[in-house]
Amino acid sequence: QVQLVESGGGLVQAGDSLRLSCAASGRTFGGYAMGWFRQAPGKEREFVAAVTRVGGNTAYADSVKGRFTISRDNAKNTVYLQMNSLKPEDTAVYYCAARYGLLTKTDTYPYWGQGTQVTVSA
Repeated sequence: QVQLVESGGGLVQAGDSLRLSCAASGRTFGGYAMGWFRQAPGKEREFVAAVTRVGGNTAYADSVKGRFTISRDNAKNTVYLQMNSLKPEDTAVYYCAARYGLLTKTDTYPYWGQGTQVTVSA
């Protein structure tokens, strides 16, 4: 069992940057692949980025590739999402997710945080 708490969301202007954090409870954080997903109003939840258990491999949605960076600090039980060059279409609730084992882009992660709102104004 792992509990996830996101932070770092807010209201920014187009072109700005934000860093989201996701703090995880539990002693086996290093065994979990971690993902970020987002859901905009009226839309389905979509994959944003994911990182493997030890951070050696990452995956990104095409829409954020080159602008967002996922990373993790297993000593701090925390995963980050650095978001640069934000666009209004990045506006959504961002969710952190955990899955024991391998990275996946599908939303089959069993553990989810409560979400943090990111709003990007034009």
